[in-house]
Amino acid sequence: MRALDALSLKNLKVALDADGIATVTLSRAEKRNALNAETVDELIDLFTAIPRAGVKAVVLRAEGTHFCAGLDLVEHLEADRTPAEFMHICLRWHEAFNKMEYSGVPIIAALKGAVVGGGLELASAVHVRVADHSTYFALPEGTRGLFTGGGATIRVADLVGKARMIDMMLTGRIYKGEEAVSVGLCQYLVEDSEAKAMELARAAASHPPLTNFAICSAISHMQNMSALDAAYAESVVAGIVNTQKDARGRLAAFADKSGARIRPE
Repeated sequence: MRALDALSLKNLKVALDADGIATVTLSRAEKRNALNAETVDELIDLFTAIPRAGVKAVVLRAEGTHFCAGLDLVEHLEADRTPAEFMHICLRWHEAFNKMEYSGVPIIAALKGAVVGGGLELASAVHVRVADHSTYFALPEGTRGLFTGGGATIRVADLVGKARMIDMMLTGRIYKGEEAVSVGLCQYLVEDSEAKAMELARAAASHPPLTNFAICSAISHMQNMSALDAAYAESVVAGIVNTQKDARGRLAAFADKSGARIRPE
């Protein structure tokens, strides 16, 4: 925890429990947790430290009634940035979200209310998204004369497909409820997203850290490769992970039938 305690955080809160699960909270409720430049810098600092701090899983949540309303548009308007200045802001967003996606530590987002624009880009950088019935997803950039700059063309398009993303941006279409699950914007729809996110985080934290590292980093890297290169990389990662010492006890439990069986409820 020492590495996390040393961070100077104004817009984020972090708490680490005895099981190694970090709860990270977006704490700009008065701004619907919109992401200003300072918050993005804090995300970079935090998710640089988390993999080195013994964290086994992360629950990403938010104060207030909304998860994240996206780019802080008031800050953007008042800053009156040049194209080059805003390009560098976007690059910081990419740095933050890449650190999350490729961290090797499972990140489960507890979603509620608005998950729009840059808030959806933030949510798309985590590994599991849990929505409640108040959650809605949108990319309203088109209606505001803007374009996505934090990775939506990469991650959101990967979740929902190019055609749906273009439709969301052109028309302001909003997804929620079972429709949001069906198109891939979230994996779970529940009454209490925070409770479910913590349940999933505890399940993930029970796995060997090396296994989670591979799941939460190698898959994303392999998606960026050609099929031939990905097959090679997958074989190398499997060779390392599947022969680790921490797996042998689980394999032995399977062999002697003392381990849990995978069966539908």
